[in-house]
Amino acid sequence: MSKSYISNLLLILLLGFGVDFGQAFKLPFRPKDILPALPGQISWPVLRTLNGALDLLPAFVGSVSPHNGTIAWNGTCFHDNEARLEFTAGDRNDSALGGGVLYLKTSEAHSWTCMDLYVFATPYRITWDYYFSARQHTLKFDSWEEPAELEYVKQHGVSVFLMPSGMLGTFTSLVDVLPLFSNSAWGQRRNLDFLKKHMGATFDKRPQPWRATINPDDVHSGDFLALSKIRGRWGAFETLEKWVTGAFAGHTAVCLKDDEGNLWVGESGHENEKGEEIIAVVPWDEWWEFQLKDGSNPQIALLPLHPEIRSKFNNTAAWEFARSMSGKPYGYHNMIFSWIDSISNNYPPPLDAHLDYSLTGNSYCLLDEKNVDEDILQDEWVYSDGKSTTCVAFILAMYKEAGVFSPISDSIQVTEFTIRDAYMLKIYEDNQTRLPSWCNNEEINLPFCQILGEYKMELPEYNTIEPYANMNENCPSLPPNYDRPTRC
Repeated sequence: MSKSYISNLLLILLLGFGVDFGQAFKLPFRPKDILPALPGQISWPVLRTLNGALDLLPAFVGSVSPHNGTIAWNGTCFHDNEARLEFTAGDRNDSALGGGVLYLKTSEAHSWTCMDLYVFATPYRITWDYYFSARQHTLKFDSWEEPAELEYVKQHGVSVFLMPSGMLGTFTSLVDVLPLFSNSAWGQRRNLDFLKKHMGATFDKRPQPWRATINPDDVHSGDFLALSKIRGRWGAFETLEKWVTGAFAGHTAVCLKDDEGNLWVGESGHENEKGEEIIAVVPWDEWWEFQLKDGSNPQIALLPLHPEIRSKFNNTAAWEFARSMSGKPYGYHNMIFSWIDSISNNYPPPLDAHLDYSLTGNSYCLLDEKNVDEDILQDEWVYSDGKSTTCVAFILAMYKEAGVFSPISDSIQVTEFTIRDAYMLKIYEDNQTRLPSWCNNEEINLPFCQILGEYKMELPEYNTIEPYANMNENCPSLPPNYDRPTRC
């Protein structure tokens, strides 16, 4: 690389990164915009420093409908932007449904080489577009998906989100996130590195054997199973879920014993023969064999209930609840709502409540129709696709029916709980000498039983918070510290 090339590069960077010599030195581009044109050994280290996973999160700029006129905002590339929406005749036989055209005008670019990337969303569709030139652009919706989408757009409009890091920043962020989904040793390392970087996880290696020899006689109804998958598609989804919620586990299940002493596992999120995620109760041996063969490399912990809690656990009521929920769908509605307890303190910036509303408007419309308080989730809600629960809400609802939360059961809404909230409950065994002998390797000092996995599982603040009335109904959960106010 020539000295003149390096000198010119340094001059560009010096002028672009804030040395103010007056308007005469204002560049027609920003250094970040031209980084891709530079040699890879220079550009990629800088790009990866400037962009991370947070740069994949969109910022809400406004909702546009035919009834609210024109909205305006400042973009990342273009300083002045305006948008409006007009309804049009549709391209389907149902002329009453129609479509729409969104007009978006861009002007006053910050540089000649930048561009803005946008996401446009309703609860029925998500689309995107990018704009490189200062002019009026159009985004056409040929037809609304169904009458409900048309009604939604009339009332709430199409939500417009700006990707604050632009096309380049978003792409380099994807370079960091997409490898999480690789079902390979490399993909697993990327998941571990992501959680170490963003959550402070350690992933210390455990001594062999990594699989416990479990005696079913030592496992009881109500014992909690916490799983952490670290590889492949499900490992990636769990990694992102952990980052958002602060949980150091991504899935849960619960142990049940029948009258003959046989051990079973209850689980919301069990995959049936059709590939559907449902609630199911399966024999322990079947469930355990699946975990041992699971390519997502699950790390699994058994959290035994405290003897005092176990003594009041109504096994008959627990089984009745499990049977009543068997076959029902996994609660994706609950998953979103249990994370969001407050208007502004559950979204990693630049996210806010508008993203949730834009993507889950169907559920919100259902709640509005039932005339209920959106700020407090009610366990009896029935969604448009029927009764459903997340993996952890299923377990805690069972606990509620079995008397674990007595005498405050009526003041506990389990759909407010995340996995983190569940393992922080002070209901588990707190005396390590009472844990089964097969529970942990001698070198591993854990307050619970890790029964599978090559890495030592961490559950920060495990078994520390006594259940109380209205628990977790207004708790923030912002990374990276996930600070939880007392009795929120």
